[in-house]
Amino acid sequence: MAVVGGVGWGANWLTAYSRHERSNVGSLDFRNRLRIPALLDPQPGADGVKRYALELATGESEFLPGKKTATWGANGPYLAPTLRARNGDKVALTVRNKLPDDTTLHWHGMHLPPAMDGGPHQMVAAGDTWRPHWTVHQPAATLWYHPHPHGSTGSHVYRGIAGVIIIDDEHATAAGLPSRYGVDDVPIVIQDKNFNDDGSLDLTETTLSDDIAAIDNVGVLGDTILINGTYDPYHEVTTERVRLRLLNGSNARVYQLGFPDDRTFHLVATDNGLLRRPQGLTRLRLAPGERAEVVVAFKPGEKAVLRSFKPDLKVSFPTGRFTGGDDTFDLLQFRAAGKLKPSPELPATIAGAPAPIEVPKDAKRRKFEFVATRINGQAMDMNRVDEVVPAGAREIWEIERGDGRVHAFHLHGATFNVIEVLGEKPPVEMRGPKDTVYLPGTGTIKLAVAFDTLTDTEKPYMYHCHVLRHEDKGMMGQFLVVEPGSEDKVPRTLKSSAAEHGGGHH
Repeated sequence: MAVVGGVGWGANWLTAYSRHERSNVGSLDFRNRLRIPALLDPQPGADGVKRYALELATGESEFLPGKKTATWGANGPYLAPTLRARNGDKVALTVRNKLPDDTTLHWHGMHLPPAMDGGPHQMVAAGDTWRPHWTVHQPAATLWYHPHPHGSTGSHVYRGIAGVIIIDDEHATAAGLPSRYGVDDVPIVIQDKNFNDDGSLDLTETTLSDDIAAIDNVGVLGDTILINGTYDPYHEVTTERVRLRLLNGSNARVYQLGFPDDRTFHLVATDNGLLRRPQGLTRLRLAPGERAEVVVAFKPGEKAVLRSFKPDLKVSFPTGRFTGGDDTFDLLQFRAAGKLKPSPELPATIAGAPAPIEVPKDAKRRKFEFVATRINGQAMDMNRVDEVVPAGAREIWEIERGDGRVHAFHLHGATFNVIEVLGEKPPVEMRGPKDTVYLPGTGTIKLAVAFDTLTDTEKPYMYHCHVLRHEDKGMMGQFLVVEPGSEDKVPRTLKSSAAEHGGGHH
């Protein structure tokens, strides 16, 4: 019987392995015009505050021809509008939750008070309204926002609530980069989905048996790609250069972006800010939650396809196959007009871009081991304070991926530079200002972290894996930022009211 069972398991494993190489290359017609999310960029009121209104609600979308899909969205049936602000702006948002579930909205990459962060402590009950407000105080960057309820972030994001945030400043304006929203400055929200035969979203996290699912532990990996909620999309190019604000809004999939003709494009910004020098690349890896701004040059009349090649996950056999490492997808076709409007030359340097983070020689070092769905062997506890950080600190954080699986690290309320990957200097695409990073290979990645000066002794920020199934299963910790010198005086247990509500209900 044991032999029969072993043969049966082996056949099941081989069948699953063969089915987990996915590709749509050659199957798309690029028949649908790329949807450009609406732009919310309100004028300040008499009090100098820019006000944004968001309504979260259920809806219905047609992604696949002739089939309706139940979805969630903000100010529409799917996804959310792009929010735009400048460094120094005072902003206030009204978030109305008309969903059937309690949820949150997290401003991913934003430096703001933890009570306004929209993490799991700022739950907005179904039918309630949340009114966060803060002053933007960070350099130009492409950020995003999405739900963050503890234990169900994955399903809430997968159903559709996600939007881009554009932060501008005087340096970005002076750089002369393409900047006409939706024309030569285009948000590209990349998401993978699985659909049932009737067009409904398939929320199944794994299609494998329990014994194989230990390998395929990342959750949903879709075989259908949406760009800005558009299936089979194209975008008309009217200028010589186009700036793409790339966002990996997927739950688990890692993309390796480039063009089949291996053309060089230029990376001009990472998650949390512009680069001092644009970097020429032919491939760019984006893990869940990561963003990048690239400028691509086009020739009149040409068609070019943005493709995700097999991503370099740096995981061992057979984990790579079961976590998307052998998958290839055509994402979006660009169709250049016969005559293109001139674009400014790409600057050799971008004045005012954030400088590398300088860390003192005696900097505090913190170590975090990522294994399965645990950080340092612990699951997330809403009442436990894992770390206490002095405001304005510059520290070294060492993240060790100890299990050979796919993980992406995200830190709330701070910016970091990757300074070492597995004992080596990071590649150029990982060196800019970041808040999210793929953890490549089994070993240690070192970060130089710059913390904000906003303090709160009761409401924490989060750090976690941005593979959303891992986050939901407990791969998350939390930290307080406090006045320097008071770290040892702060309780390591949050008050129950703070843990359950966190402020923000009205």
